[in-house]
Order: sequence, then C-alpha cells, then structure tokens
Amino acid sequence: MTDILMPALSPTMEEGTLAKWHVKVGDTVAAGDVIAEIETDKATMEVEAVDEGVIEALLVDAGTENVKVNAPIARLAGEGDVASFDTPAPQAAQDDVKKSPEPESKLPRPPEQGAPAPVSKDAMPAPRADGERVFASPLARRLAQAAGLDLKAIAGSGPHGRVIKADVDAARGKAPSSAKATEDKPSAAPRQVQSLEQMGIAPGSYDLVPLDGMRKTIARRMTESFRDVPHFPLTIDVEIDALLAARVKINAMLEKDGVKVSVNDLVIKAVATALRRVPEANASYTPEGIAMHHHADIAMAVAIDGGLITPIIRAAETKGLAQIAVEAKDLAARARDKKLKPEEFQGGTFSISNMGMMGIKQFASIINEPQGCILSVGAGEQRPVVRDGQLAVATVMTVTLTCDHRVVDGAIGAKFLQAFKPLIEEPLTMIV
Repeated sequence: MTDILMPALSPTMEEGTLAKWHVKVGDTVAAGDVIAEIETDKATMEVEAVDEGVIEALLVDAGTENVKVNAPIARLAGEGDVASFDTPAPQAAQDDVKKSPEPESKLPRPPEQGAPAPVSKDAMPAPRADGERVFASPLARRLAQAAGLDLKAIAGSGPHGRVIKADVDAARGKAPSSAKATEDKPSAAPRQVQSLEQMGIAPGSYDLVPLDGMRKTIARRMTESFRDVPHFPLTIDVEIDALLAARVKINAMLEKDGVKVSVNDLVIKAVATALRRVPEANASYTPEGIAMHHHADIAMAVAIDGGLITPIIRAAETKGLAQIAVEAKDLAARARDKKLKPEEFQGGTFSISNMGMMGIKQFASIINEPQGCILSVGAGEQRPVVRDGQLAVATVMTVTLTCDHRVVDGAIGAKFLQAFKPLIEEPLTMIV
C-alpha cells in the first residue's frame, strides 16, 4: 500500500483545501494521472499520481479545508496488494472488524523520513471510550462537533467504516433533543454577528459570506504591511499622448504575429527600464541589510474571483514589448483560472496596480512585502495643461508610488519617478 500525501505547493504552504477528486475508489491510475485539485490562498493546482496502482481509499472528502501538508489524503494499492474493495471479507470477518480496532496497516502512515510535517491531528482517528478508534474525515469531525453529536454513535459508510459528511448529515436528522439543542446554540461564527448587532446592524439584514483562504491571507498580509511598514506616497502626472500614438504603430507592426500590446505592457516596460537606471528603487528591506535585486521582476496585480493575485514578469528589463505582452496576457488568463504555479506569483521585486481601465483617476496601493515599492496607475483622461504659458489639452495619467521608507526614501522615490516620467512621455527612450 502507498499513502498519497497532501503536497506542499510552495515552500511556505502549511495547509490547503482538497477541492475536488478526479478519481474514485477502485479506479486504476498511472504515474502522471491527475487525481485531485488542491486550492491554496492563491491558486488551484492539480495533483498527479507518482505511482501506478488502484485507488483503495479516499481519506479526505472533497471540499475539506485546512488539510495539513503531508497528511495522507488517499491510499493506493499497488501490484501485489489486495484491495479491500476487490476481495470482500466474509461476514464473520466483517463483524470482527466492526468490533475490534482498525489494524495498523489501515492507519494513516507517517510521512517518509525527512518530510517536514507530521499528520494533522484532525486526520487521525479519535479514540473510543472502549479503546476502539473512530475513523472520520476532518470535515465530518467538525460537523459532528458543531452539532453536538458523538462520533462513536455514528455508523460510518466510508472506506473501512470511516465516518464521512453524509453520515453526520444523516445522524443530525435523527439526533436526540439534547444534541439538537446543542446544534441550535450559537457557534463561533455568531461572535461576528453580535459585533455587527452591537453596531446597530439588524440581524437578518445581511448575508455573511465565509472567508476563504485567499481572503484570509489578503486580510492578514495587508494588515501587517499597512501596520508594520513605514510607507509614504509620491504622486505625479504624466502625459501619454505620445505613448498612445506609439502603441498604435507598435500594434500595427505586431498584428501579423497576433500580438497586441496594452498600455499596461508599456508601463511594465517603462518601470523595468527605470529600475535598471535607478537600481536603489529595486530593493527590499531585511533585518540583515538592504537586498539589491539583480533583475526587475515586475508583479502585476490581477483581480480574480475572491481577491487578487500578482503574477510576475521575470527580468522584465531584458525583454521586449512583444514578449512582455505575450507573457502578461498568458499569466493574467491563468491567474483568473487559478492555474498559476507558485513560482509564477511569488518573489517579485516591484509591483504595479493598474485601475485605469476601471475609471479610477488616482489611488495609492499597500506595499506587497518584501518589495520596496508599488506603483498605482490611474486612468488616462483629457485635462487642461499649460505649455509655454498657453493653455492646451493633453491626455494625462496620474501615478502614485508607495515606498517603504526603510529602503526607498523620498529622494530615491523621486529619482525613480524622474526616470519613469520621460519613458512614458517619450516611449522611444525605452529602447535607447
């Protein structure tokens, strides 16, 4: 038998959600077959089988949250193993199984030597009072606890008698009155409801949408950044008529290749070029010193269902506009489908957030640690400008640079914007 473990999709991942199974008990799989989908706070990743065999048991239900890295999620019967679903035991043997503890070979095995994390507490069977163990999925265990139900009294219909969500749901329908009373008591969630009520919001006047992993992570990281990073904004206006005209010519040249350059692609190129000319702005604060990055790895904010994510154009200062456009389009599309790999959205050195297409004139973003800066790009609009004492009309775009004062002070931030502005107003200077 081989246990399939919850994979770590990034170096910092500790737990995730088992979103979906692509296999069922009894299916034969080969190495490389997609067997499940795992959700983290940033992406949905497919899990592939690393061995061939037959799925003997699914140890974690689809939709289960907070599954610890390296916890067993399924069991694979390889060649020579006898799977329980292929060779049903005689009735007497089945009765013995119900009366005695699960054999050790059926228990979730610990991670292989060198694995960083043990099996989670929720994934382990709960002890019975008579010494037997109750096998239950983490989701079933939480639902039973919330409903005030005793797992020992619930018959499991899952693999090897494992209690699953359906069993708990069935038990709730015929639970004794004491359990029903417990189920009806306010649980941990109503604490937020009570606080809203205390602020004068009437109960029943809103729907409470549970926080998913992405929203929890965004809330935590943005709170930490805004609270802990001494930051300040620098705002300038740039005229973009020449940039818009250049974009038309560039796209006409690239039309035969099916490539279309956006204003945001031009901004990415301008930022990367400006960082090459002002490397002090391409830096991160660490307790050991200032990290001066070798490349401009530009993270671009992409809005997705439930939050946002920042896929990265690596070494953008070395790439042409066509390549940046192709990469940006591909990354944005896969970001919205939650199909990015961890290395595609982790580790940028500078961020860009563009809300101009939404009609936002000006805003200031929160720094995405450990990056030293983030550039907020507003909408281009026609505004009156003064040239040589004469009133004129130009297409103007407002940008705001939010800086981590520990690494990018006012002088460095201003120097970066002084390098960025002419690159936007005279696009040909990007290639000089």
